[in-house]
Amino acid sequence: MTSSNNKDMRPALRAPYKTVDGVEIPTDIYLPTKVSQRDAPVLIMIHGGAFMLGHAGINNRDQIADCVERGWIVLSIEHRLCPGVNVLEGPMEDVKDVLGWAQNGGLAEVLKESENGKSVRADEGRVMVMGTSSGGHLALSTAWTSSTPPLAILDFYGAKSFSSPFWTQPIPEMPAAFHAPLPASDVAAVHAEKTVFIGGTSLEGQPADPTHPNPQQRQAFAMHAIATGKVLNSIWPRYPADLQLIDPVLKVSSSWPPTAIVHGTADQTIPIAMSKELEKRLREAGVKTSLFEVQGEPHTFAGKMTKGSATWDSQRRGFDWLEERLEESYAVK
Repeated sequence: MTSSNNKDMRPALRAPYKTVDGVEIPTDIYLPTKVSQRDAPVLIMIHGGAFMLGHAGINNRDQIADCVERGWIVLSIEHRLCPGVNVLEGPMEDVKDVLGWAQNGGLAEVLKESENGKSVRADEGRVMVMGTSSGGHLALSTAWTSSTPPLAILDFYGAKSFSSPFWTQPIPEMPAAFHAPLPASDVAAVHAEKTVFIGGTSLEGQPADPTHPNPQQRQAFAMHAIATGKVLNSIWPRYPADLQLIDPVLKVSSSWPPTAIVHGTADQTIPIAMSKELEKRLREAGVKTSLFEVQGEPHTFAGKMTKGSATWDSQRRGFDWLEERLEESYAVK
């Protein structure tokens, strides 16, 4: 793989899109570099981390650069992390709210009041959503949680098919330390973090954000849940009940927005068969969809991928697909 040219890329703005219990939940805002007479489409980008780890800064900077070069505004968002809040009332609600914020004047107001952003106008009717791993799931969830769904969704190897027994199986290949029981005090401490949105080393390997007070504690909790097949128990205490509230495969309908999926063929953390099942259901419902397979890549490949590699070219088809949906939208009278 070639080295990236965009590792030092910085957001133009960072602004809150909501406040929860006195805590502002922010998004990084990247502005388009491409000059256009049109208002700028918006892409909401959601990081991975098993719903329990990560932060906005771990999204792939080359992907962000690719999008702003297309003329898009990119919102690299923070969301509350489980298990202090469950996936429906925390991450899924946050993503629904940032979508509404971008569609209904919140983003426009921030841009208008900023020296960096006042020359850019967001196209509130053309807001798209993408994410990786748990972020892929959260992107998909906007199809049924939002009053106005996004123009299109791009899912990178997102979590889905929660009724599969796969989700309760331990992963023996993971280090023995991750299988060992955790101190009760550490478990309680992680559950007590109700509005935390930065935590732990990402599953893609990026380091923890130093602003989080106890990254090792949260990291240990999340890796133990993954190794022992308890992710769903950690993010959805009702499990196995009410999966229809959180599982994309169980929520497919004819009103679902156009959706593309990018998935590595060597993924053992979330097998590509789960994405193929979602693609099949979307097609049966008459939803415009595509599945782009990335040959030989395991889970979380987007975190290590760099511009110029074969993987880069393969995964970029997903963003080209979003561009096609945009062009179709302009053609509609």
